[in-house]
Amino acid sequence: MVGVEFFGNFDLASAAIWLFWLFFALLIYYLQTENMREGYPLEDDDGNPAANQGPFPVPSPKTMILPHGRGEVTVPNGEKENREVALKRSGPAGQPFIPTGDPMADGVGPASWAPRRDVPELDGKGHPKILPMAKLDEFRVSAGRDPRGLDVIAADGVSVGKISDMWVDEAEQLVRYLEIELDGDHGTGKILCPMTLTRIRSKGVLIHALQADQFAGVPKHKSDAQVTMLEEEKISGYFAGGKLWAGDRANPVI
Repeated sequence: MVGVEFFGNFDLASAAIWLFWLFFALLIYYLQTENMREGYPLEDDDGNPAANQGPFPVPSPKTMILPHGRGEVTVPNGEKENREVALKRSGPAGQPFIPTGDPMADGVGPASWAPRRDVPELDGKGHPKILPMAKLDEFRVSAGRDPRGLDVIAADGVSVGKISDMWVDEAEQLVRYLEIELDGDHGTGKILCPMTLTRIRSKGVLIHALQADQFAGVPKHKSDAQVTMLEEEKISGYFAGGKLWAGDRANPVI
């Protein structure tokens, strides 16, 4: 019989467990190398190739077709970020870097941003995800306080404008940004503020991240009907940077 003659001295249980370990090792190798398509090879603080690149090699380039006709992207591509980082070393190797200019405007430290594509994020149907409520007739505030029309109060207690609209993630049915119409003393036009960095109160909308004189520097969005992924990065980075750089927050507290 085949089962007796061929498998008589063959340990099927041992073969199964060794095949499992082989599969598991190959799976780890595959997942790790796929994870290295962006951000590799590693660099040191001075932009030179790092001495320790790890046990896994950088994968060969792969071209992926983006949905909704947005072209193709090939990674890894070896391209570096096309902007100068306004930082300098504060001491010998291993010491922290310090800003050389306005860290919030330069986008460094907590205000840093990633060079995402300058196009809106799309939902599964190919439509922009984040839109102002003024253009969404089917959306309304069903609970809580509607912030539209309330004063915007900065960290130093100064009013800088009013909330003019809310920008909604239509797919998630979630408010992502509050639109602020600045008064003449603190900038011109309209800006967006991440909803998570605001506090809606009866006296107004409190924004602890920035002081009044910094609202004029908030990165602007080009369109009144949509916001791009790059614009989102810069706006969110600017407000987040204010948590450290606004006023004298970076100075030591005794």
